[in-house]
Amino acid sequence: MGKSDQLNIDYRRYLDPRTLAKIAALDIRARLIVEGFVTGMHRSPYRGFSVEFAQHRPYASGDDIKYIDWKVFGRTDRHYIKQYEEETNLQVLLAVDASSSMNYAGQANADWRKFDHATSIAASMAYVALRQQDAAGLAIFDSRLRHLIRPSNNPRQWRIIIEELSATPGDPKTDTGHVLEEIAGEIRHRSLVVLISDLFDDPERIIKGIRRLRHRRHDLIVLQTLDHDEIEFPFRTTTMFRGMEEANDVLVEPQALRDAYLNELHRHTAQIRTACHQLHVDYAQVDTSVPLDISLPGFLATRAARMA
Repeated sequence: MGKSDQLNIDYRRYLDPRTLAKIAALDIRARLIVEGFVTGMHRSPYRGFSVEFAQHRPYASGDDIKYIDWKVFGRTDRHYIKQYEEETNLQVLLAVDASSSMNYAGQANADWRKFDHATSIAASMAYVALRQQDAAGLAIFDSRLRHLIRPSNNPRQWRIIIEELSATPGDPKTDTGHVLEEIAGEIRHRSLVVLISDLFDDPERIIKGIRRLRHRRHDLIVLQTLDHDEIEFPFRTTTMFRGMEEANDVLVEPQALRDAYLNELHRHTAQIRTACHQLHVDYAQVDTSVPLDISLPGFLATRAARMA
């Protein structure tokens, strides 16, 4: 899609969740999101080129004097050159939760599941990474790591990721913490791991998995993806709640349950958010009712400003 095409398209009319739900092809959906909004964002959340100081060595004839460390010269009266280690392009691994709870879709938009939102995020971020010559990969998980597509910038990688995201079924349970530890054992190069999940799991195990990845010096973004109903609990009449991860169905009076539910949700998310902050991990709660052209660029802009 060229620049002239972009100027003539009103992308906002495609990016409402109700409209996105009608777009069958995930690659089209992701392209609309990215081409319309994300590509113009600051590049630093994705860009993998980085230069880290490695060591000093004595100055030799022919060396560029701009690399002389003048502070060392001031202390030693000798010329030393700063040597740097250039890292390869960034490797992005998108870890998407495909457990049954991700199949939930709320009252306002029954056609738009949390899994649809998660796959749109993953496809969009993979698209941007690959366009910037970085490497993108995909991890699909539930109670274990089901599929792992290792990061690559091969021209076919985009299609491979899209096909996997489009075909993945949901499994009853999840074990996010165990999966994060699996991922930490699988990836060899320092990477940016983007976890996209509702995080409906034991927070202590999740935090342990996050800590393992950070110990391996991987960067990490945690996007807790929740339906608006799960965030606000808007139910008013007697409702049958279905257990989505092998739990029993329960008929309840929502008004009596609402305060206890919201308190538990806030406690759960606060525990994970606090741990992420302490471990220097970017965390954001994603509401599936908010179009991705708002939530995703907004989060990435905040991340870019923090990194800068």
